[in-house]
Amino acid sequence: MVKGLSQEGAKRLEQARADAPFTGVDDLMRRARLSKADIEALAAADTLRGISGHRRAATWAALGADPGTPLLAAPPAEDDRPPLLPLAEPDAVAADYAATGLTLRRHPLSFLRPRLRRRRYRTAAELARADSGRPLRVAGLVLHRQRPGSAKGTVFVTLEDETGPINVIVHAATAEAQRDPLLGARLLGVAGIWQHRHGTGHLVAGRLEDLSEMLGELDVRSRDFR
Repeated sequence: MVKGLSQEGAKRLEQARADAPFTGVDDLMRRARLSKADIEALAAADTLRGISGHRRAATWAALGADPGTPLLAAPPAEDDRPPLLPLAEPDAVAADYAATGLTLRRHPLSFLRPRLRRRRYRTAAELARADSGRPLRVAGLVLHRQRPGSAKGTVFVTLEDETGPINVIVHAATAEAQRDPLLGARLLGVAGIWQHRHGTGHLVAGRLEDLSEMLGELDVRSRDFR
């Protein structure tokens, strides 16, 4: 899943890791025979934390990594790294998405929740506790858009916020009238009617809003099916 890591490099890394733990970036690069591009991709994905510190420190180490030669390992280098501070958590989350398409840190919407609260957007957890038939507003990252041929133009959208998934139904007339936010948003706001029955529910969309500008450069992409 690491963008920029070659398949061959990943296989050699797994083989070398099975022989012995890596002692540092140079050791990893030498024993797994990784290219500069491979080691820099691993650093960008924050996978070197255990042997080189946080992402910025690992990236610095990757830039200076020396694999040595097959007969003679590179001599230990003096630690001349500048005092690099780790990324702030929102920036670290954005870097995770850029490198792997996901994060194991906090959900991106947890950082935006105060702004979303001011605009009266509810969370998925709050939606699940709401009475059926209520008009409500939600916002979430777009995970999937589906428009089955048998649905007569209805689009089914799955959103996700920091508390869980949200199912949205966009009927054909709404989908046609609000095509741009429906198809273009990475972060989609939906105002509609909540329908809940027998433990499952969905929001029937009335108005759609493209909130993608809130995400800045965060690289999130949906999987769409037709």
